[in-house]
Amino acid sequence: MARVAALFTLLCCLVLTEAQHEPGKCIFYEECGRNPTLNGTLIKPIVPCLNYSPARRLSGEHYRKLKQVCPMLDQGESNTYACCSIPQLLSLETSLTLSKAVLIRCPSCSYNFAHVHCINTCSPDQSQHVNVTRVMNITNLGVTREAVVAYQSYLSYKFTESAFQSCKNVRIPATGGYAISTMCGRYGAKLCTAQRWYDFQGDSSNGLAPLDIDFQLIPDSAAGSLPDGIIPYNGTALKCNQVTPTGGKACSCQDCQEACPVVPGPKEPPGPFKLFGVDGFLLISIIMLCLLMFAFIFYISVTCYMNSKKPKTEKKKKDLNSNDVIQRPIHPSEVTCTDKNSLAAQAFLSSIFQTWGKLMATYPLTVLLISAIAVAAFATGLMHIELTTDPVELWSAPNSRARQEKDFHDSNFGPFFRTNQLILTAPQRKGKVYDSLLFGPQNFSGIISKDLIIELLELQTRIRDIEFFSKDLNRTASLKDVCFAPLNPTNPQTTDCAVNSLPQYFQNSLDNINDKVNMTELGVTKEVDWRDHFIYCVNSPLSFKDITDLGMSCMADYGAPVFPFLAVGGYNNDDYTNAEALILTFSLNNFPRTDPRFKVAMQWETEFLKIVQEYEKDPKTNFTFAYMAERSLEDEINRTTAEDIPIFMISYAVIFVYIAVALGEYSSCKRILVDSKFLVGLGGILVVGCSVLASMGFYSWVGIPSSLVILQVVPFLVLAVGADNIFIFVLEYQRDVRRPGEKREEQIGRVLGSVAPSMLLCSLSESVCFFLGAMSTMPAVKSFALYAALAVLMDFVLQMTAFVALLSLDARRQDSNRCELLCCVTVSTQRPNKSNEGFLLPFMRKFYAPVLLHNVTRVIVMLLFIFMFCASLFLMFNVTVGLDQELAMPKGSYMLTYFEYLYKYFEVGVPVYFVTKKGFNFATVEGMNAVCSSVGCDQFSLTQKIQYATEYPELSYIGIPSNSWVDDFIDWLNPGSKCCRLYGSGPNQGQFCPANESAFRCPFKCMKTPPDGVLRPSVEQFNRFLPDFLGNRPDLQCPKGGLGAYDTAVVRDESGEIIASRFMAYHTPLTNSQEFTAALLRARELAHNITLGMRQVPGTSPDFEVFPYTLTNVFYEQYLTIVPEGLFNISLCLLPTFVVCCLLLGLDLSSGLLNLITIVMIVVDTVGVMTLWGIDYNAVALINLVTAVGISVEFVSHMTRSFALSTKPTHVERAKEATANMGSAVFAGVAMTNLPGILVLAFAKAQLIQIFFFRLNLVITLLGMAHGLVFLPVLLSYFGPGLNKAVLLQQQRAKAKDVQMTNHMRHVYDNISYEDHEIKPEQNGTSKPCQTTANHQEEKEEQVDSF
Repeated sequence: MARVAALFTLLCCLVLTEAQHEPGKCIFYEECGRNPTLNGTLIKPIVPCLNYSPARRLSGEHYRKLKQVCPMLDQGESNTYACCSIPQLLSLETSLTLSKAVLIRCPSCSYNFAHVHCINTCSPDQSQHVNVTRVMNITNLGVTREAVVAYQSYLSYKFTESAFQSCKNVRIPATGGYAISTMCGRYGAKLCTAQRWYDFQGDSSNGLAPLDIDFQLIPDSAAGSLPDGIIPYNGTALKCNQVTPTGGKACSCQDCQEACPVVPGPKEPPGPFKLFGVDGFLLISIIMLCLLMFAFIFYISVTCYMNSKKPKTEKKKKDLNSNDVIQRPIHPSEVTCTDKNSLAAQAFLSSIFQTWGKLMATYPLTVLLISAIAVAAFATGLMHIELTTDPVELWSAPNSRARQEKDFHDSNFGPFFRTNQLILTAPQRKGKVYDSLLFGPQNFSGIISKDLIIELLELQTRIRDIEFFSKDLNRTASLKDVCFAPLNPTNPQTTDCAVNSLPQYFQNSLDNINDKVNMTELGVTKEVDWRDHFIYCVNSPLSFKDITDLGMSCMADYGAPVFPFLAVGGYNNDDYTNAEALILTFSLNNFPRTDPRFKVAMQWETEFLKIVQEYEKDPKTNFTFAYMAERSLEDEINRTTAEDIPIFMISYAVIFVYIAVALGEYSSCKRILVDSKFLVGLGGILVVGCSVLASMGFYSWVGIPSSLVILQVVPFLVLAVGADNIFIFVLEYQRDVRRPGEKREEQIGRVLGSVAPSMLLCSLSESVCFFLGAMSTMPAVKSFALYAALAVLMDFVLQMTAFVALLSLDARRQDSNRCELLCCVTVSTQRPNKSNEGFLLPFMRKFYAPVLLHNVTRVIVMLLFIFMFCASLFLMFNVTVGLDQELAMPKGSYMLTYFEYLYKYFEVGVPVYFVTKKGFNFATVEGMNAVCSSVGCDQFSLTQKIQYATEYPELSYIGIPSNSWVDDFIDWLNPGSKCCRLYGSGPNQGQFCPANESAFRCPFKCMKTPPDGVLRPSVEQFNRFLPDFLGNRPDLQCPKGGLGAYDTAVVRDESGEIIASRFMAYHTPLTNSQEFTAALLRARELAHNITLGMRQVPGTSPDFEVFPYTLTNVFYEQYLTIVPEGLFNISLCLLPTFVVCCLLLGLDLSSGLLNLITIVMIVVDTVGVMTLWGIDYNAVALINLVTAVGISVEFVSHMTRSFALSTKPTHVERAKEATANMGSAVFAGVAMTNLPGILVLAFAKAQLIQIFFFRLNLVITLLGMAHGLVFLPVLLSYFGPGLNKAVLLQQQRAKAKDVQMTNHMRHVYDNISYEDHEIKPEQNGTSKPCQTTANHQEEKEEQVDSF
């Protein structure tokens, strides 16, 4: 046998040697049969017979077939010679059909591709270009002949390079990738060259080539070194922007850069605001600082100068009682209308509240009972409370553009599928170099190792096999019940579920991973294994068979390709073997929340998380990984909120303890339990709680949902407001002395009449502020504002009723010297007969106010706060807008690790769909051309504009161009492919025939070949075949089938009109909210441009629209408008503070204006500190800024009103009085109430609470305290309203009346004394009647004072 083999080889060599390379000669002809060296090929490997003979002249059917398959060889019917038979032409046509299916978008590329293989197979000068290198005897039908199984093809480098250049940019619309990546083996599109491209085509192991072809690309300089007679073929290759000789049009811009028009890039984002080459905002802030400081210093200078010109004041005059006269008498004619209005308003409000307070204090138990019933009636609405936890419902308005676009997308295409993902790394693993037979030395990172891939497969299998009992389905559920199965959506099995991972390159088969085989390449025999298959598949993910002798497919077991960025991560420049991470993704269908299957999906994700968390704890695990389920974000937010509830409870408890202790008046140790205000403090807390419950209950009745933000912020806000009012009321009562003959109820009424107008001023301002804030478009802000407004209003109402009643009961107990918690125990020590000023009021009066309002201090304070305001104004323009989703997670959450891994290892961004609405006719030629990107399409079509955008990814944020069902539908219809054919007979005659049916059963093409190469179906053909395309499963014979890729991308109504469609592209990787927002803005600009272009197509509706849809748009759209919306909301909140202050102070415009200025400064300074402290501006911050306005009212309005009603002679003295009297109450009631509770929030786990509740509220409280207690008194001392002469006139008249009454009584007593002395001389041991009466009266007054 060995001798026979040697002899056979010798004969073959002699035959090959005898073959001459001459013009007009063939070197092989006719088909000999199947190549015995190949198995498992994708098409039959039919090889030609060795046949050195002259070229044949063609005629008839033979000529027509050649002209159809190889038109470049046509020289006319009588003058055309070729070296191929009709069967060879049929085989060549079949082979070309498979390859041209992905190249047919570009006719010149397809023409060039066929040109090369037609030259090899049919050239009349075949022997000059082809050198046979290997033959074999093949027996077919009993006849044994020599067959060619390998040859060399000599081609001009110039020709082949031109052909390659015409094809290298041809796209695959379904994936957005390049067709060349599937035709260049291991090199992919990026590393592909002409030589590598042809090497792959000639490699029989690719499953398509029937024999081995060694392409020799010969440069002109090397032509002389070739074997005798060999002349490299040097034909003319068409450029991609040229028309073909057969009439095919030039390729489109998307497939051919030379065909692209000159398109200006996207506009650069606006740079920083500059003036004279420096930061514009900084320059404006500096100019404003200089102007304000200059204006203030100028004002001080003028004031000092004017005061120096005035004559020195005389010594203070004395009245008849030798008291200082500090004010000159006011004549009624001096009182202005404004002063009268202010006095009238105060008198009216005081009288009403005084009467009201007396009534409430007289019947405390009845009032408490009625209040409790009213609160209970409101609170019963809590049975219907709806707590919104869906982030979309919280932060996206139902009528917002992003929300409407999401609803349109979800109603037509279904919600975006649910993602459950693991990103796995092995940082301790060291990489290795693998010397591949086919690919050369390749560096494999530590994680791309066989044992870890198998471990990943085991984990994947464990997750895939999850089963659980579902109450909603009333049976055992598994992955197939909820998974996204693109190629079998109606009745999926587990293997139909979309699971993307590296093991999918091996069809999740352990046998495939372990498979290995010896392979010979270029005379070298080595073992090839999973590594060679992996290298090939990541570069050619669409391949049904690799180029190794393993012969495995790269397609996933569910029938779709796995793109490398979905399988591995952390690589550079497509160096996939050096990837640092493996990615495992399970995609589930996303059902509406009302669908029972939604709960099944949620339950599956719960089981998924259990398995992953168990795997994480397993000490045998070799991975370090991060993971997430679709439900994780919402779960973690809810979890951390629940965990932080105790922190909020402790915060409220600290505030309660402070209020209970601070409200007490401690005159002696023995009376501590009597004078404490534990129950009053508890009552105040209960009033706040009841107001919040009433507000929540009312809105639950109405049907306005609540949220966790409301539960956290509204009680805090109402507590701050309520505590301030409580302190003002209680401290005023403690400082007041009951008048002779005055009842307890009357005193409470009188005190309430004194302070209630101030409480009304603040509460009404805040309530109106929040009601106006409800005009916000953001649901979370709107609902918060509504809940807060009613809660503040209810808090004021309950303070005017229930709390007054509680204070009356407590005063009755205190008057009886009963202990607070032990009511039956009395104390003998009497209450001192004097007002209780406590510690804070004397400190403020004697030390703080004089120091603060010293002339030097005032100037320093004004200059300092002016500087703070201008600096904060500059910082405000530099605040970061956005909210990164990591901040919503608690510290230590597994989602934080996932986000870190996602940004580090994921190499592509989120999908972005360009969605078309109803009103565009896709079925017309103009409609198709306005959308597609292949030959004959408009240069500025929908997909072409998206392609242009990908050329500037740093500006457009689009990294991968869109797929296009229109392009693939046109390619699918092309008669050059086997995709669209018709049955020729049988029951389905004339119906669509899939590509896997034989040509005998399906002899007819759906469409004829167009003469110009631009295929466009008629309207009738479009509507007839589109459903067949969308339902056609892609396979090797027809990779353009639309099932899976497009079956859900086109929505038609009953009449067949397309009412919605979508085109999917990919964003570049986006890592923060600023990038997500910018990407949304750019995508909208691009979609608007596309809309305008498509509206120009005849027949298009004027309201037709294209919009971009990304899953994250609903969260980040708010940042496009949150700055102007925030300014609008805060302005609406500031308006009532000005208006209410003016109205309740009797149209006192100056007081209202100073109020407004101070609150504006607090808000501006707050935003400035946000910039310094790294607090981003977003919807949560906006809620807190609206709250800041409300809290600022508490710091400011009480002080302003106290100053406006003071009758001290100078601005400084009135500011001192207001600072001492009202400042002490504000400090104790607002600042010291908020601060302890805020400090407790520093221990919260949620970053959101730490940043936006601890940090921001701390800033608001400290700045409010600084402006209310430091800046405002100084501001009032300079620019406060003038003395209210109406109030002063009233006081002078009352004082004159009191003096007159005192003089009259003294005169009466003197007369009585004189008469008694005349009638009854004084007797020893006996008191005078007047003396007895006086002593008794004095005793009575002492008893009254002691109450």
